[in-house]
Amino acid sequence: MPVSTFFIKDINGEKQIQDLEVFLTKVNGVERALFDTDDHEIKIEYNEKEIELKKIVENIEGQGFQIQ
Repeated sequence: MPVSTFFIKDINGEKQIQDLEVFLTKVNGVERALFDTDDHEIKIEYNEKEIELKKIVENIEGQGFQIQ
């Protein structure tokens, strides 16, 4: 399964990070989401047969975050 990395600078605090990780893992096709607080990057493992990368970006932005 592919893994994509996104940089999110405007995420603040452990609760926002956990909420985003949980939200993303509930999206059909997303297998795993892990945020690195040092680099402000989130790595997402997903099934490309179930979800397009564009939809993952839309889901992140739909939660109010900007991807850099």
